[in-house]
Amino acid sequence: MILLASNSQTRAALLEGAGVPFLQKGCDFDEEQIKADSPKNFVYQAVLGKFAVCEKEFGLSLPLLVADTVVTAGGEILRKAKDKEDARRILEAQSGKKVSIITCMKYVSTTKMLLDISATEYLFKPFDEKELERYLDSGEWQGKAGACMVEGFCRPYIDEVYGHESTAMGLCLEKLLPFLD
Repeated sequence: MILLASNSQTRAALLEGAGVPFLQKGCDFDEEQIKADSPKNFVYQAVLGKFAVCEKEFGLSLPLLVADTVVTAGGEILRKAKDKEDARRILEAQSGKKVSIITCMKYVSTTKMLLDISATEYLFKPFDEKELERYLDSGEWQGKAGACMVEGFCRPYIDEVYGHESTAMGLCLEKLLPFLD
């Protein structure tokens, strides 16, 4: 049993799908305080900050897993959209472009520690305007890094992919699973 210190339903679904027993509890960390010069540095700082807060709040009686994901296109960090118009702007920045989805995770148990930064790159075809509007109206983009759902809206627009889909969904299972006690 591990403690997934995240409110992400996608991360929970990944662990469930891999057969990993877990409890899920989120903790508060203000990502707005992070000053980073690169997407990798941003997710690294976010994970270290979240881990410190969650370890203080929950302790390590269960192995603790914390993760953060960021989307980047054209060098711009595309954070979680604040509203529908911000989501439109963020998704338009990805349409027809090369997009990197970077996930950092930290797992600590009594015997092991894993700190990993992984990236998956996608080349997206241009998004259909009507489908984009439907996706925006659905609200499914809310709470998603870069408003991006490679397992949902973005799937039919994937032209090329380099890396693991689990990384793009918020946990690199291929690296995490061998570390679990």
